[in-house]
Amino acid sequence: MSNDHNLSDVPTSELDLRGVICPYNFVKTKLKLETMKEGEVLSVLLDDGDPIRNVPHSVENEGHTVLAQERVDQAYRVLIRREDSD
Repeated sequence: MSNDHNLSDVPTSELDLRGVICPYNFVKTKLKLETMKEGEVLSVLLDDGDPIRNVPHSVENEGHTVLAQERVDQAYRVLIRREDSD
């Protein structure tokens, strides 16, 4: 399989954090990202309101990349790429 095919938006792991309040949803997201390799993608399901406003912003502050946010029913799916933590 050649490496020139871009699979960057295919999630490696998924977290369903619907019903999880701030800041626990960010804490769980951060801990999950710490178990992943650089370049892997985490899909996170977050509630509307504070979670979707706070978690992507906090993740970017940690140096990771938010690739996409999409509405899924009453929630949002956020794709986050794990960046090197140097």
